[in-house]
Amino acid sequence: MSEISLCLDEDVRVLLAEILRNRGYNAYHVLEVERTGKSDSEQLAYAVRNKMAILTHNIKDYVILSKSYAEHGKNHFGIIISNQIPFSKLLKRTLRFLSSNTRDSIRNNIIWLQDYK
Repeated sequence: MSEISLCLDEDVRVLLAEILRNRGYNAYHVLEVERTGKSDSEQLAYAVRNKMAILTHNIKDYVILSKSYAEHGKNHFGIIISNQIPFSKLLKRTLRFLSSNTRDSIRNNIIWLQDYK
């Protein structure tokens, strides 16, 4: 099974990446890799270059980016989106998502963390 690697967008708390790594997952926040202030398209391109899915609260812009990638025949490793929710719920849903998916199962898909309540 091919494990999902996560890139956390700027609007997600850095603490989530730290906790996920402590639980054995490959997860990095854009702050940790000195990518703050980059555009959404630059963040997604970075995630793609590093074979990572991206987790964001920026629903509108990333849905548009996903459609653009599909229209241009470009691939990504998954876009995971969530409304702003309490951190404990975000962590719980992210862990459920990671434990029930693979890199291949989310490729080129938008995943709603709300589906992992």
